[in-house]
Amino acid sequence: MNAAVIVAGGAGTRMGPGVDKLFLEVGGCPVVAHTWRQFDQADCIDHIILVVREGLEQEFFRMGEQYCFGKPHRIVPGGNERQDSVWNGLAALSPETKIVAIQDAARPCVTGALIEACIAAAREVGAAVAAQPVVDTIKESADGRFIERTLPRSRVWAVQTPQTFRVEVIRRAIQAARDQGVSLTDDTAACELIGQAVRLVVSSSPNPKVTIPADLPYVESLLQPHADT
Repeated sequence: MNAAVIVAGGAGTRMGPGVDKLFLEVGGCPVVAHTWRQFDQADCIDHIILVVREGLEQEFFRMGEQYCFGKPHRIVPGGNERQDSVWNGLAALSPETKIVAIQDAARPCVTGALIEACIAAAREVGAAVAAQPVVDTIKESADGRFIERTLPRSRVWAVQTPQTFRVEVIRRAIQAARDQGVSLTDDTAACELIGQAVRLVVSSSPNPKVTIPADLPYVESLLQPHADT
């Protein structure tokens, strides 16, 4: 069995005060509904866990009913940090789950093909992540004012979600981070702590994350072909 953990517990502070980016309407429905739909329609996903901010559980129950999402799902409360929310999502998985896909709720343009490719890669090597090679020249700066050095572009990748894992691998990795008191915003970074190899899966189509208001028109243009589905 394969499952998805959709992480929808963040505050989204960069969008502005009092604005919950996940519920902003894009292409006819909330951002998070697009993300949920992609996993609901993915043949390789059997079960979905939505990790949400405390107090929003009923909003998500109503959303599932409104958009007729038919795949089995559970809604569980998030934690203080993303890593805590992922941990809560993993705890809610069915014991039969072998592979889990962890997905940012604010990344609604993920495709079924990408989900399937990441699941297959995780099954083979234990962990995988959707990613794109960086095309811009990347500079490093400690103070945000002056360049310290240029990073080799050929070795730099921008990672996205889904990030997929054998369940026992990601549980062991996040437990290691918790034991060491390390707080991570990326699940594959936990794999680095335990020496787990992570396969890069090239994301061949745009897969942006909604972070600031200026992201919305671009995301809507990408979702437009699916707005009526």
